[in-house]
Amino acid sequence: MSEKDNLQDADGKNEVITTTTDLTPNQEEITTEVEAKPEVEETKEVKAETVEENVTEKVTETVEEAEAETPKATETETKLEEEAHVEEIDNSNAEDAEDESNAERHKLEEKDYHAMDMNALVTEFEILLKNHKIQTISSHIKEIKSEFNSKYSALLEEKKEEFIADGGNIIDFYYSNDTKKRFNAAAKEYKQNVNTYYKEREQSLKQNLENRLEIIEQIKSLVGVEENMGETYKQFKELQDQWRNAGPIPRDKYNNAWNTYHHHVEHFYDFLHLNRDLRDMDFKHNLDQKLKIIQRAEELAASENVMHSFRELQVLHKLWKEELGPVSKEHREEIWERFSKATKIIHDKRQEYYADLDKAYEKNLVRKEEIIEKIKTLNTEESSSHGIIQKRIKAIEALREDFFNAGKVPLKHNEATWKKFKDAVREFNRSKNKFYKNLKKDQYENLQKKLDLIKIAEDNKDSDDYKTVTSLMKNIQNQWKSIGHVPRKDSDKIWKQFKNACNHYFDRMHAERKAENQELYDAFDKKKELLDGLKSFKFSGDDKADISKLQETIKTFKTVGFVPQNKRFIDGKFYKAVDATFDKLDMDKSQLEMIRFEGRLKNLSGGRDTRDLDNEQNFIRKKIDEVKSEINQLENNLQFFSNVKSDNPLVKDVHNNIEKHKVSLDTWKSKLKRVREMYS
Repeated sequence: MSEKDNLQDADGKNEVITTTTDLTPNQEEITTEVEAKPEVEETKEVKAETVEENVTEKVTETVEEAEAETPKATETETKLEEEAHVEEIDNSNAEDAEDESNAERHKLEEKDYHAMDMNALVTEFEILLKNHKIQTISSHIKEIKSEFNSKYSALLEEKKEEFIADGGNIIDFYYSNDTKKRFNAAAKEYKQNVNTYYKEREQSLKQNLENRLEIIEQIKSLVGVEENMGETYKQFKELQDQWRNAGPIPRDKYNNAWNTYHHHVEHFYDFLHLNRDLRDMDFKHNLDQKLKIIQRAEELAASENVMHSFRELQVLHKLWKEELGPVSKEHREEIWERFSKATKIIHDKRQEYYADLDKAYEKNLVRKEEIIEKIKTLNTEESSSHGIIQKRIKAIEALREDFFNAGKVPLKHNEATWKKFKDAVREFNRSKNKFYKNLKKDQYENLQKKLDLIKIAEDNKDSDDYKTVTSLMKNIQNQWKSIGHVPRKDSDKIWKQFKNACNHYFDRMHAERKAENQELYDAFDKKKELLDGLKSFKFSGDDKADISKLQETIKTFKTVGFVPQNKRFIDGKFYKAVDATFDKLDMDKSQLEMIRFEGRLKNLSGGRDTRDLDNEQNFIRKKIDEVKSEINQLENNLQFFSNVKSDNPLVKDVHNNIEKHKVSLDTWKSKLKRVREMYS
């Protein structure tokens, strides 16, 4: 046995282990230094000096472990808007045994709740409640509730201003919507789940306390069992494992339980000091496990996933200081240096990560300030019409969307930025509401004007003085069009009332005039019947017979007589249908053209007024001159092809056009001859 073999030197002197709690951006880093205690004074009188030293140092190491696991004050519950709320639990705290829940909490996807609208926030709230443990979602729920309440508050303020602008009394204002009802239901369920969780947790804490007290009793019973020291040591290690996995206990019982536990662990090590082989086995086991921890820490130091590496590093530090004991002196400095080096790399990366994050947040702040300025600029523009206001509303909505999508800003600027944004939007809403308030005032004035016109229409709708009232009715219809908009709720109603009164008058007038000119309307009906028959004309295959039938139809149409002035369009439709029917005959086009022309001449002839014939003759002469000019131009073009063979496609095309124009010229000359014959 060496002259001095202190256990306290086996795992580093005054070893400092730094653990860092989870931070949110812009929060200062909080570190807890767990510093190994100096040697404790000798507390047991043992005959052999070296044994006394061993026992003293083992007790020191055990006490160090106990102090490392002494709980620190952590907030696990706070009130938020009149309901229980589970705060995140620092997973490096030895008191908490909720590692699975903590792991699940850290695996939850970080989302930009600020960019979501109210409906999306409620959907996320419902998804979290349905798919995750209540103790893992507290930070997410807190952020969702904060964002929803801010957005709903802004909406409520907007609705309140609209209500007042419409003439409502603030005392009577009330507003809610389906999204708010869903949010309230989710918040109620969350509160109930939190209460249930705490009740179950309280029972679990009590049971864990009973289990720990039973473990202490079993450790007490091991002291003095010397028959098989190896088996006794094995039982001791099993009991230590049970203790580590026993779970959290009530806070008011925690210190007493841990002190009692470590008091009896010290007694066991006093009892164990004679068996140095078992101590060496402990050293080797601890060294193997700490080397694995170091290897994992070095892997994390090389990882690009900074936050994941940092969280896992906390777990490794917890294992190092709480789960494992000392190692032999010759390995102490080497393994601690390796572990410290990997830890420093991860911490440095984390600091760089937050530095980069702060830069990104600063850029987001600049972007949001620009958006706010754009909204303020829109607020300074004049709101002169409904169309302009609607375009501006769309522009504001787009800017709102851009604001929420711009990302997070530094925490110290968050509240002020959100306030400036809300104020800018609220200013726009006030301006908009003021415009529509004035617009509604104008609309009510327009409503009264239109109601006055309705009274005039209804007072005169049964009048027989058509000469006077018809002009009056047309005048008030023009006034109606020029008055402008009325409140939407009245628009359809008054329009129907006005239209019915006007239609009633004009229907009576038309009915009386139709009775006075019945034969004109009868003539229109006959012409319409002839037109319908022409549209369904059936060809016999005998062109002469079909032409004769068409000519007879035309003759009948002419003999029908005059129609009302507003029905004279029937003549144009009829002759257009005649031309379309002639085009369907399988005859020479020139011959068909002359047949149609003969029918036209019959319409133009008759009476002493020859102006229609004169106009037709002038038109034909003009067409003859145009065709002759076209033929001369084409014949001149042929001179450019004097050296080209006659079978050239271009030459052939020119000759074909000349022939077509000559045929057309002959037709026009025949028409001119027939017109001249009509004068004789």
